[in-house]
Order: sequence, then C-alpha cells, then structure tokens
Amino acid sequence: MVKSTIAVTIPVSDTCLSRLSQSYDVITLPAGLGSGSPDIDFSGVWAVLTNGSTGLSDTEMSRLPDLKLVSAYGAGYENVDVEAARRRGVHVTHAPNTNTETVADHALALMLTVARDICQRDRRLRAGAWGAIRSARPTLSGAALGIIGLGNIGKAVARRGEAFGMRVAYASRNRVADVTWAHVADPVALASQSDFLVVACPGGPATRHLVDRRMLTALGPDGFLVNVSRGMVVDTEALIEALRDHRIAGAGLDVFEGEPELPAALAGLDNVVLTPHMAGRSPAAESAQIDVFLHNLTAYSNGGILKAQLA
Repeated sequence: MVKSTIAVTIPVSDTCLSRLSQSYDVITLPAGLGSGSPDIDFSGVWAVLTNGSTGLSDTEMSRLPDLKLVSAYGAGYENVDVEAARRRGVHVTHAPNTNTETVADHALALMLTVARDICQRDRRLRAGAWGAIRSARPTLSGAALGIIGLGNIGKAVARRGEAFGMRVAYASRNRVADVTWAHVADPVALASQSDFLVVACPGGPATRHLVDRRMLTALGPDGFLVNVSRGMVVDTEALIEALRDHRIAGAGLDVFEGEPELPAALAGLDNVVLTPHMAGRSPAAESAQIDVFLHNLTAYSNGGILKAQLA
C-alpha cells in the first residue's frame, strides 16, 4: 500500500506521530505551516492537523493544492479560515470534548496554586525561609466561583468547584437549560460577586479583551483570575496593571497574548502562576484527539461520516 501524505503543523507527542506514521507519510512542522522552508513541496498533502491557535489561513491553503481535510486538535478552531475552506471544497473538523476533563483539572490546579501561593512558598522554603511564609492564604471551600462560558469545559470546572464546596455561578450569552447553577447575564456583574473567576469561553473576535479593566476592577483586590481559554480574551496590559497594583489578588494563566513570547512584565510578577498553554495536554486527551483525526482520515478516504465536521 502506498502511503498518502498529511501535514502536522502543531507539536504532538512522539506516540501520536508514531500512530499517524503507521498509515501515512507525515510532514511535521510544529511551529506552523509557514515555519518550514519555502522550498517544501506540499503537493500531495491532502490533510492537515492544526489547532485553534495555529490555525490554517486561506493563503496557507493556497500552498496545498491537493488539500481535502483540515482537522483542529481539540475544540478550538478560531484561526482556521472555515469560509476559505468551504470555498475550496475542503472539509474542516475539530475534536470537541476530547480534552475537557484535562483542561478542567488544570483550571483547578491553577486556582489552588495561585490562591495558596504554592510556587512562591516552594521557592522561598528551598531558600531557607519558614516562619515568614506560613501566613494564612485563601482556599476554595466556601468561595464564590464565577465561570465565563459554560460549555463542556465550563461545566467540568463547575462540577469540580462544587466538589470543593464552592458556590458556582456563570455568565454566558444564554441561560444553559440543563444546569442549576446561577446564571448572571453580565460578565462584569459576575466578576463583582466572584472570589475566583475562570475564563472558559471560546476565543475569537467576539470575545477579544472581554476581560478588561472594568471586569478586573469588579473582581477586586481579593479576587483571582484563571484563564484556560485563549490569551486574547484577557486584556494583557490591563491584567498586568491590576496584578502590579494589587487591584486583584492574583492570576493563573495557561494562555496569554503573543504566545509563545511571554511579556516581561508578567514574568516579573510574583502573584501570577504561568503554564505554557498545556491545560488540554495529557496522554489520555492526546490519544482521544488522535483517535478523532484518524477516524476522519479513514472516513474521508472511504466516503464515511466525519466526526465533528464544521465545513
């Protein structure tokens, strides 16, 4: 059997690449399609694996004359030009609910780490401190948890918050029918009543800088912000100012604007916990995401039904 060629334009594990390579010739460009040599011959590449952050533009699609299928790793697809794909007759899929539990676990880890000041106290204890770092810190039990966006990930965060004894409320465009948590129509009002505000909404133009100075002011000096959504949802300059001036208590960020370049002002703050856009990464999540991609590759080849098709 002659293998056909696919392109992987995001970092994936060696295990995932091995699974793909069993059936396909794989071109790996983990920094995006544009990161490779301009001399790379993309003719014959009929499928691309990307994600919401890296995406695939109309211009990039034009370099792939045989493109038939684009798959976004995970739920996000905001930087995939879906309309351009439609015009070109290219199918677009994603993989919703494959990393939901992993992202929700990570959100809780960030909440606990920043609230309990784990990172700073670990470093200071190693440096010889003891008594000076044994002061009381906030905890989750009994605190108010506000969630911006109540999709699969938001719901998973809410369930975990309830298990910690938190009072849960959420903001979304519409009330979610199958939940009992309190709906707050205005995200700023939600921030004002939250001890912890978790951002779990989709990225894209509609939510760019949704978390702005006004919302951070509403969260207040005892409030913590956690973002496991997209960096663009939070106004970075406003967040840096709020953290620097202690107008909020702290932040836990898995994402930030301008990734992977970390703003120097964020790096210098001790009331923020940072991780490198890895909330959705776990062996189980990666396996589930590759399962969807492999299914869709086979389904397209055999005229079957694609999972989670967007176009």
